[in-house]
Amino acid sequence: MHDNSALTFLIEQSDDGKRFDAVISAHVPECSRSFAAARIREGHFLLNGDKKKPAYRVKSGEIITGKIPPPETVDYKPEPIDVNILYEDSDVIVVNKQSGLVVHPAPGHYSGTLVNGLLYHCPDIEGIGGKIRPGIVHRLDKDTSGVMVVAKNDMAHNHLSVQFKSRETKKEYLALVYGRVKAKSGRIDFSVGRHPTDRKKMSTNSKRGRSAETLWTVKERFDGATLLNLNIKTGRTHQIRVHCAAIHHPVVGDPVYAGRKAGRGLTGSKPIVDLLKSAKRQMLHAFRIQFIHPKSGEKMIFEAALPTDMATVIAGLKSSDHL
Repeated sequence: MHDNSALTFLIEQSDDGKRFDAVISAHVPECSRSFAAARIREGHFLLNGDKKKPAYRVKSGEIITGKIPPPETVDYKPEPIDVNILYEDSDVIVVNKQSGLVVHPAPGHYSGTLVNGLLYHCPDIEGIGGKIRPGIVHRLDKDTSGVMVVAKNDMAHNHLSVQFKSRETKKEYLALVYGRVKAKSGRIDFSVGRHPTDRKKMSTNSKRGRSAETLWTVKERFDGATLLNLNIKTGRTHQIRVHCAAIHHPVVGDPVYAGRKAGRGLTGSKPIVDLLKSAKRQMLHAFRIQFIHPKSGEKMIFEAALPTDMATVIAGLKSSDHL
C-alpha cells in the first residue's frame, strides 16, 4: 500500500455512482476507505485532474490519477518497558505479551509499545522488516494477552513471514465466552472485513470480507460461560472476537463485540453474573504458538501461562460450579 508509484485507472460502468474514496479503496490493495479519504483531501488523488471530495459520486469514463505518499517516518525510541521474554537466541525472541500493551507504534501510540520495549532490549531489530514495525511478523490486539514470536534479523523476518503467509505456523488461543456452548467442537468460516458503517470494527457482513477460518473445541463448561480452545487457520483482524460474536457466544469482557447487552439474560446466580461482568478486557489469551526455527529448521513450540485476571475469573467459575 505504501508504494509511491503513480496510479491511473478508468472508472468502469460497474463503479458508476460510487463514492470516490470507496472506488480507490476497492482498486488499491490494502487501502482502507478512511486512508483513501484522507489522501483525497490532501490532494494525492484527482479525478480528471481536479480535486474532489471523498464523497463525490464518480461517473463511468472519468479517470482517477494519483500517488500513494510514502509512510510518515517516525523515530521510535527504545523504552525500558517490562517485556516477558520466554525464549531468545540470535534469530528470534518469543514473548508473553501482557494485556493493555500495543504491539507496534501507530497513530496515537508512538510510544509505550512492545516494539519500543524490544528496541530497548535488543537494539539490533531496528529496521528489520521495515522501520514501521521492526521485527514484527504477526500481532495481537492491545487487550489480548499471550505468546508472540519476533524476528531479530532480516533472514528470520523473511522466513517467519513466509510461514505465517503460507499458514505453516499454528496459533492456539483460549477464550472465555458467554453462554454454555452445546457442541463439543466446531468450525467457523465466515469471511471477515471492515464493518459497513463503523470503520473501527470488523464484521462478518462486510462487502469486502476476506476468507477466515476458526476451529474450536470446548475445554470446559461453566454456569453462564464456556472456555474454548481455538485454532485460527487465518489471521484476520479481530478474527476470534468477530467469529465468537457471530455464533452468539461473544468473548467475555469484549467491549466492542460483546457490548452492554452481553451480560443480560445470563443464567446462573448473581455472583456468577457479577464475576463475568468484572472482566475489564476481553478474556482472550494466545497460549501456544508453533513455528519452524528460521535457521535450524527445528519445530519450536511455546506456551504462555494464563494471565492473573483471566485465571481469576475462571477459578471463580470453577468454584461456583462446586457450590
